[in-house]
Amino acid sequence: MDSPVSVSTGLKGFDKIINGLRKGDNVVWQVDCIEDYFHFALSFIEHSLQENKKLVYIRFANHAPLVEPSDSRITTYQLSAYEGFESFATKIHSIISQEGPGTYYVFDCLSDLLSAWATDLMIGNFFVVTCPYLFELDTIAYFALLRERHSHKTIARIRETTQLLLDVYHCENTRYCHPIKVWNRYSPTMFLPHVEENNQFIPLTNSLDATRLFAHIFRDREQSAIRKLDYWDQLFLDAENLTKENLSSEDKDKLLQKLCGIMLSREEKITQLIKKNLALEDLLQIKSRLIGTGYIGGKSIGMLVARSILSKDVTHQWTDLLEPHDSFYIGSDVFYTYVVINGWWKLFMQQKTDEGYFKIAAVLREKMLQGKFSEEIREQFYQIIEYFGQSPFIVRSSSLLEDSYGNAFAGKYESIFCVNQGTPEERYQKLEEAVRRVFASTMNEDALAYRLQRGLSKHDEQMALLVQRVSGAYHGHYFFPDIAGVGVSYNAFVWNKGLDPKAGMLRLVFGLGTRAVNRVEGDYPRMVAMDAPMQRPHGGLEDARTYSQHQVDVLDTTQNSLEALSVTELMNQGLDINLESIAVKDLESAQIMKSISGKSRNMWILTFDGLLSDQSFIERMQQLLKVLENNYQHPVEVEFTINFKKNSREAQINLLQCRPFQTKGLRGKKTEFPSRIAKERIFFQSEGNFMGGSLSQVIKRIVTIDPSAYNQLVISQKYDIARLIGKINKQITSKETFPVILLGPGRWGTTTPSLGVPVSFAEINNFTVMVEVAFTQGHLMPELSFGTHFFHDLVETEIFYVALFPENKDCILNTDFLKRMPNQLETLVPEAVPFREVVQVYDLPGKGLKILADIVSQKIICYGDNP
Repeated sequence: MDSPVSVSTGLKGFDKIINGLRKGDNVVWQVDCIEDYFHFALSFIEHSLQENKKLVYIRFANHAPLVEPSDSRITTYQLSAYEGFESFATKIHSIISQEGPGTYYVFDCLSDLLSAWATDLMIGNFFVVTCPYLFELDTIAYFALLRERHSHKTIARIRETTQLLLDVYHCENTRYCHPIKVWNRYSPTMFLPHVEENNQFIPLTNSLDATRLFAHIFRDREQSAIRKLDYWDQLFLDAENLTKENLSSEDKDKLLQKLCGIMLSREEKITQLIKKNLALEDLLQIKSRLIGTGYIGGKSIGMLVARSILSKDVTHQWTDLLEPHDSFYIGSDVFYTYVVINGWWKLFMQQKTDEGYFKIAAVLREKMLQGKFSEEIREQFYQIIEYFGQSPFIVRSSSLLEDSYGNAFAGKYESIFCVNQGTPEERYQKLEEAVRRVFASTMNEDALAYRLQRGLSKHDEQMALLVQRVSGAYHGHYFFPDIAGVGVSYNAFVWNKGLDPKAGMLRLVFGLGTRAVNRVEGDYPRMVAMDAPMQRPHGGLEDARTYSQHQVDVLDTTQNSLEALSVTELMNQGLDINLESIAVKDLESAQIMKSISGKSRNMWILTFDGLLSDQSFIERMQQLLKVLENNYQHPVEVEFTINFKKNSREAQINLLQCRPFQTKGLRGKKTEFPSRIAKERIFFQSEGNFMGGSLSQVIKRIVTIDPSAYNQLVISQKYDIARLIGKINKQITSKETFPVILLGPGRWGTTTPSLGVPVSFAEINNFTVMVEVAFTQGHLMPELSFGTHFFHDLVETEIFYVALFPENKDCILNTDFLKRMPNQLETLVPEAVPFREVVQVYDLPGKGLKILADIVSQKIICYGDNP
């Protein structure tokens, strides 16, 4: 068998020690000073150029460059590690792919990456994912590490991955090289220290010389205090020690800025908010509850900053009103490490390509649901279980881009309740499962489509996690808060002409807040305009009964799961519930029930009138939102719970989340309407029940679903209709030049086909106006979703929303307006012929239609020339 062809290091004496380099070798030099790395790297560069080898220099460090950029014989890539681990590693992967097999590489010193990533863990991750790819392509690559800058664990990971690891020492002006690992090569003296003399490397075979060298080395190590901690832990330990000293405010600010940049945010607006509201001591407190390393993510930052803002507000005693928190944070580096240690990085890189963006994501998502965590992280996860005991908690997504100015990612990633019952081992397994599910949700199609549409597909989107104690109390074997909700400081859904958008609004539910942030089938949270809290979007007892909450989400400790119970079932169990604040008796329904069943049973309608009649509560919530809005200098949205003190109606508020409220298009100027429009020219007209502010928009196409025809379809066909709408949606290439209305019965995006069309948001994101039409015969009713994740999607993609109730006297829907135009469905989607009676697509001639809406007068009209 032929021996492998060796490649010279440029130093013949050194070649003899290691029997030369081999294709695929990654060579790591551990040095005391960067000059020692230069000595070996430059010899390799000069010899490689003499041999006319293809040479690439990866430049990213602060030290002097190995080669001058002007040297045309070498391809130099200038990169910044400050853009984040994913961005940096992805660019390196792309360079290696582009340069191809057999290329020679020299990298700057990896220790400089600490200034950008602040953790040895990520340097180890970078090496583990990069070097096997270099090996696979038969390259040779040189790397350097500064001795005593890295933890033993990181050096061990690098030693395990690399082909050659070499220690270089200076002792009494003499350079020594000590091979630690040389893969697939051996000689009797290879792993001895070697002294460099006149370009020769002589092994120290004499015990006296070897002892003298190592005595010198270890004496220096003791003096420099060997680093056993990860750089990250050492950094925070040093910061904690510094706070005990008399630091000037300037030094404190510098330290805060440094720690903020590695643990909280790189985004300028958020960073300014953090610096204004969090102190150095706050950051050290966050670190004490951090699992792993890295950023804590947008959701965690929003919660912490909002609480800090309120604690400093002197206008109200917020400390007495707010429930304290004891959250944990799982750092964003845990996410990348999970991908790396399970061997998925190559797939992760393939997912970044245009071809693999959705396809590989589906594969990766399934793998992420089954992966393993490192022992170190498992130990830290157990701390969470031990801390919370058997109290329920929730594992919430808190990605880097989440809850920032302009990108809410509302509902795109999962949040998982852990009821936290059973043995410690069982509870631990549920925690791990929850973390996996949230990590896997980064590969959800809706999340990927959102990132793609927002121009974020190439951005780092590390997933950090926020682990919060569930707010609430035990009611029998159920656990839930008395009330949960969403509050926004600017009310874009004012359903009455007298309402002031600036007064803000609330969206309230009984029980867990899942029904406040999601569009839940058959349920309607209580919408509260804070300048008129007792007003409802719908009038009369019958409407209050219909448009109210009928089911409650609770944590069932006997089933160890999240459950949905009917309001009637829960209310009749004799539980300790403050009914006076949240509900009114429904005597009419109780009488009907008695006449049918012969049994007396209390019936309730969730109105929250008792709570809302308390003006002090409304004032507190309004003030809370305005204090946050003033500090954010932007409208805000919060998620909260309310728990009543025992034997009292006094409310304790728990602030769970705060983010900038996405307000694109919500504050348009007053719209001027034509003085008179002939009735036959009107497509639809209504008062109120729209979201998106004032609007003046030309429409070029209408896509409609016939409610009667849709109602007659079987369930599988209703899903076919959803996929068909997705195909039509994909053909809209520009919302600006070709605006389209989508109009259909009930709720768009429902998960229950009997209540509307079950599209995903990625299947409707290119439409300009979305209309939900009430079809009472089929029980297909709109849901005014202001404050939900669905609403955020509409705002961020600038989709104007309208709910039409044709039976209302102020509503017109003239479907005859369209009948004379040809249905273009088959032209767009030829295979859709079987559904031409259900789905109609009308391309509008001439100037098309015009839709006008005014948020102040609450008027909306869509009209055009009669075709």
